[in-house]
Amino acid sequence: MTELSGIELFEEISMFLGVGGLVLYMVYIMYRLTQESGAGRFGSLVIFLALGLGIVGFAAKSVIQLFVQV
Repeated sequence: MTELSGIELFEEISMFLGVGGLVLYMVYIMYRLTQESGAGRFGSLVIFLALGLGIVGFAAKSVIQLFVQV
């Protein structure tokens, strides 16, 4: 790994916290959606699986980029 300068370190930490915060907010939105729609257990599972796959895909892309070093 290379040594990060001040602004690069700030950008790295801000991106990590910003994206992490948005992911947590998206999970909260999915939870509220299941509660307000009156979805049962199966409906909640479908909502979390369908929308959660987008989060998993985004995380997988980041991990793959680390290994490929693009």
